Order: sequence, then C-alpha cells, then structure tokens
Amino acid sequence: MARKKKTDVEAVAELPSNAHIAGAGFVEDQSIVRTLEENYMPYAMSVIMSRAIPEIDGFKPSHRKLLYTMYKMGLLKGNLIKSANIAGQTMRLNPHGDAAIYDTMVRLSRGNESLLHPYVESKGNFGKAYSTDIECAASRYTEAKLMPIAGELFSDIDKDTVDFVDNYDATMKEPTLLPVTFPSILVNNNLGIAVGMASNICSFNLQEVCDTAIALMKDPDHDVTTTLSAPDFPGGGIILCPPEGFGQIYETGRGSIRIRSVWHYDKSNNYIDVTEIPYTTTIEAIIGKVTELVKAGKLKEINDIRNETGIDKKTGTTNLKITIDLKRGTDHEKLMQKLFASTPLEDSFGCNFNVLIAGVPQVLGVRRLLEEWTAFRMECVRRRTYYDLSKAREKLHLYKGLQKILLDIDKAVAIVRATEEEAEVVPNLMIGFGIDQIQAEYVAEIKLRHFNREYILKRIADIEELERLIADLEDILQSRNRVKRIIVDELKEVAKKHGKPRRSQVLYLTEAPKKIEREEEEIPNYPCTLFFSEGGYFKKIQPNSLRMNNDQKYKEGDKLRQSVETTNDVELLFFSSAGNVYKTRANDFADTKASLLGDYVPGTLDFDAGENAIYMVTTRDYSGYMLFFFENGKVAKVELSAYATQTRRRKLVGAYSDKSPLVAVVHVPMDAEFMLTSTSGRRLLLHTGAIAPKTTRTTIGVQVMTLKGSHRLASVEPYRDGMVLKPARYRTKSLPAAGAMPLAEDIGEQLTLG
Repeated sequence: MARKKKTDVEAVAELPSNAHIAGAGFVEDQSIVRTLEENYMPYAMSVIMSRAIPEIDGFKPSHRKLLYTMYKMGLLKGNLIKSANIAGQTMRLNPHGDAAIYDTMVRLSRGNESLLHPYVESKGNFGKAYSTDIECAASRYTEAKLMPIAGELFSDIDKDTVDFVDNYDATMKEPTLLPVTFPSILVNNNLGIAVGMASNICSFNLQEVCDTAIALMKDPDHDVTTTLSAPDFPGGGIILCPPEGFGQIYETGRGSIRIRSVWHYDKSNNYIDVTEIPYTTTIEAIIGKVTELVKAGKLKEINDIRNETGIDKKTGTTNLKITIDLKRGTDHEKLMQKLFASTPLEDSFGCNFNVLIAGVPQVLGVRRLLEEWTAFRMECVRRRTYYDLSKAREKLHLYKGLQKILLDIDKAVAIVRATEEEAEVVPNLMIGFGIDQIQAEYVAEIKLRHFNREYILKRIADIEELERLIADLEDILQSRNRVKRIIVDELKEVAKKHGKPRRSQVLYLTEAPKKIEREEEEIPNYPCTLFFSEGGYFKKIQPNSLRMNNDQKYKEGDKLRQSVETTNDVELLFFSSAGNVYKTRANDFADTKASLLGDYVPGTLDFDAGENAIYMVTTRDYSGYMLFFFENGKVAKVELSAYATQTRRRKLVGAYSDKSPLVAVVHVPMDAEFMLTSTSGRRLLLHTGAIAPKTTRTTIGVQVMTLKGSHRLASVEPYRDGMVLKPARYRTKSLPAAGAMPLAEDIGEQLTLG
C-alpha cells in the first residue's frame, strides 16, 4: 500500500527546533502565545498609543510633531515658506518620511477644507476633502505657515506647562501634549483606525464648545444640549436632529448623525444645484451612484448629472456644485427624496469618541471629554503659574540683594576698586553686604551708568510689585476657583477672536425618521405583455408595439415558455435550475420589441455559473401557491407568500427541494387539476386541493403517484375539459395512487412543463 505524501505543513511540524531548511533558513519552534506577546502586542500598542488615537489635546503624534516644528520655525508670523522645507524639518521629530508628513499637513491646511478650524495657512493646490479628483500638488510647489488660531495651541509652552521628551534619536526635545487653550478635541474632527479599535470624532462649533465648557465649570450638572445644539461640519450640509436629540452621543460618545446635502432648484432652466454635501462622501461617489441608478432605469427623471465645481472669480475660492438636469414634468421634491434615500446625498457619520486619557484609550461622551480637558487645562495653568512664581521669586531675590547694595553704593564701589583680582569681587561683595553668591553675581554685572537715584527708585518699586505678584500667584495655586476663572477668561477670548457662525444647518425632526428603503420608487403603471423563453430570454412589450408586429424573434433552437398579459408594476420571480429564486420587477426591464431577442435573465440578474432560469412568476400580493412536481412522484405545494421578504433582496436560496429532480413547476392562484403521466404510461388526474400547503420552501412534498421499479414521473399538464373521454378513470379517492393506463382514444401528445 502506497504511503500518503506529507504536506509541507506536516513536514515542517515534525522538524526539530532550530532545524535548517534549504532555501528557507532556520525554522524555530515557537509558542503562538509567545509570538503574539513578543511581536504582535508591541505593534498593536504602538499603533494605539503613538499613531492612530488622539489625545486630550486633540492631536495624534504626527499632527503634534508637524505643528510644533512649524512653531519652532517661527511660522506663526512672517511669510509662507515651501511645504517641502517644513516636511524636511519635521523629519527630525517624525521619521516616517516626507510624503506621510506632507499628507498630514495637507489635511490640516485651510485649502483642503478638511477641518472646521484649519491650523495651517496654505498657498497653492492642497486638494479638496470633498473630491477624489482634485489632488494636492507636490510639496515643492506649495507654501504654508501657521494660522492665527494655531497660536492658541502653544500658549506658554515655554513655561513648563507640558512635559517634554527626547525625540527618536535624542537630539532634541518635543512636547508630549500641546497646552491648548480651548477643547480642540471637539472643535476639529478626527479619524483614526488602530488595532482592534478606532476613533471617529465629529467637529462642533468653536463658540458653542467654549460656552459649554464654561457652563460645565460653573455648574457640573449643566445640560450640555442647551449650549451645544449639534455637530458642525466643515462642508456644511443639513444635520437631521431626531426628536430625542443627540443626548446619547453627548453622554456615551457613540451614535450616528445623518447629514443631508443642501440643494436649490432652478425652475426656469429645470435643474437642481447641490452646493453642500455630507462630510463623509465625495462629489465623485455621488455622481457615480446617481449614474449607476440612471443606467439601471431606477432614476428615469434625470437627463444628466455633472460636476460644475470651480473657482469663484471674485473671491478666488473653490465653490462646490453638482448640477442635475431634469426631464420635463419631473417633481423635483419627490426626486430629491429618492436621491436622499438611494445615494450619498444623504449620509451618516458614525461617532466613536475614543481618546487616550493618561495613556489609556477610553470612549467618552462630550461631558466627560470636556471634564477631562478642563482637568488637563487646569494642570497647565497651575504649572504656568508655578513657573511664573519661581521666576518672580528668583527676581525678587536678586532685587533684595540689590536693595542692600543701593543703601550704600559708595561702599560697593570702594569694595570693587579695592579688590585686586576679578575673581575676588563677588566674594568681597558677599562679605561686605551679607548677600549670597547669586545676588552678588547680579550686582557685579550692573553697569556703572545705573548707579543713580532714578535706577534705585525703580528697583525699589519693582520689589513692591514683585511682592504683590508673588502673593497673587501663590493665591492662584491655592485656589481652584481662581484657576477656573482664568480658564473661563481664556475661553471667552478664544471664542471672541476665532469664533465663526455655524456651517451646518440643523433640521429638527418632529418624529423619528422612517427606515430608508433605498429601492422604493414610484413605478409607472401601464399594460404590457411579458414573454419568457426556454432559453432564458425575457421581453416586455407594450400593446401598441405588439399590434404593429407580433412575430417573436428567438435564438435558434429556442422557443416560448410563458407569456403573461399584465402591467409594468408587477414583481417577477425567476426560479432557477439550481434551486434558487431571483426577485425583480417588470419595471427593472426596459420596454422592447418583438423583433429583438430581449434580456438574458441569468446575465441580467447575476445568476451563478451554469444556473438557468426555468420558470417565471408574476405577482403583486404573493397570493396563490407554487406547485413543484418531482420525478419520484412527490408534489410540494408551497404558499407563494413564503417568498415574500421585508427587504429588497435579489436572491433567495433554497427555493425548492433538491432531493429529487424537478419535472415541472407551476404557479396557481387557486387549487386546480393536473394530469400526471409516468414513464410506464400510467396517468393520474390530481386535484391540488388534496395536498396541504406548506410555508417551508424546501419541503420534499407528499407522495401522490406510486411508481414501480425504475419508472418515474415524466410529464405534467394542466387539465382541460375534453382532454380525455373518461376523466373519472384517472381520478382517485386517496393518495398516493398508481393511476390508470390510458384508453386508446385518450392517447395523444403530452406537454411537459418546466
């Protein structure tokens, strides 16, 4: 007996630890737990902590490194410089390459329009967040500097307000956080995808955020919804506010916000201009979806759609505009409702306020985020105050020493003149006036021109001012309320200097929005005749076209299977040879002519390979029954309602049983009689009322015709009066039955269905 050849995996598994494989090197046997701990977990933690999740200052590390570099380059003032220069300088802190750094700068820029309050002033083509076709120019062509609001990010950063750490090669220092004077975490949107978690924070209006932060500091039980009406997106749009408001998002940090485009109808020219779109989509995505629906015949009211976004000659800004040309007589209001339901002209923003707090990722609501930011900002103010206090105490200490010197300047001059060596000046002053070394060093450095009455009086006045300042700073450090008042004043100043009107309008809904049925549309209702051939071709022809030409064209070897006179609004069910059913509508097919082949159903409805359409059902209310006749003599009677679905599903698997080959499939509105014929020649006249209906589509049915040996059910035909001379001969009182051999005069041509 031949031995089974081992797989590569089995062969490697049997190798000893540290075995050598030719062409592959050494293979080490290692525990999967150890591999995850040593390789995967450090990577996951690095992505979460140092790349994808923002911190309480509102920035990811890549944003913070870029902005701090620009700050150190003096770009808060002065002229714009080449973006390539900025990207190169930032590589001292961020070693991920200039392309990644430039992409970060593009998103933070005013020209890209990604942020409600951009931090980077831009010159040149920085692309557009709302378009995939408008890409940014290379960094060597564009210029940038910091926007005025960026000054709020670095307020007193040189006064020890935040911690500094070494950069990746320990050649310079960088801040771990920025001491932002406003809650930037909520003012600008932020998206990050980490390992096993993500963050998606929407933007809010700066004035509203500052007002809410102030209100929460004054009253911890403040109702956030009264000062923070809704999110505010850079691209504007209309935010749909449900009756319950956004309380869930404000409290939990999770939820969904629906955003609708802003549009205007031009009656004289019969077109619609879309001027603001949801932040979550692009012009190309909207045009692509509308074009797809027009080609599929689901938006027949539209003649053309085009992108007319361009630069305003007066202002020099880029104005978004999508123009939709309508057909004559179109109800533009109804059309827009259809577009909102089926295209990204109305989209949703999924909120996930995941933020790193002291190195721990937490999903927080608006209230908790503002509380955490307030605690962070209070610590910044305390550290700044302590820094100022330390500097004031040092200065006072120097002035106290100077005060002693100024009481007898002549003595000080005499000491200096009498000292033979320069190194002895400071020690002699210390001995002569009873001051310490620091004070003596300061006195020794005073210029001779300052030894006058005016200078002395000013320094004494400075001492009094410093003493008052120190007392005030000490009081601030001891008073939590004073720290809060300082933050409140800063917030008011930020809102006054940088506040802007809301970009996004808010539409307050009086009732909960209904579930969107994206396929729902008004279907024109007109009479038509449907033709379905054995080869799977479908035609929908209007009566006037049939009157002109009723000579149907088919492929060679093909012929008509079914024809139904109905209307354009019926639903169609196509049963396949693989036991599936495909659902569509007559309206989804275009009107055609008898002289054309029509639509190939398996191709139009995306049948699986080798799958053919064998039967067509037309219905409006899913009434009646489906009858499945199998070769083993069984018949399944399934209610047509078993194929109805709440959603617009195109394909249903398990349409009928596959335990025995199918002979025929028929849809009947009510019970009827059928003539069954077996391969032995026997016939059975079956009334379907004798079969109990089932709601399970894959039922194997009930035995109605007994078959002996290798015989099987061969054909099925609806019974018509006069089909046989003695119909009672083929009827039976009980099922199953073998049927009867036909009389000589009853033998004729039989038709097989299915």
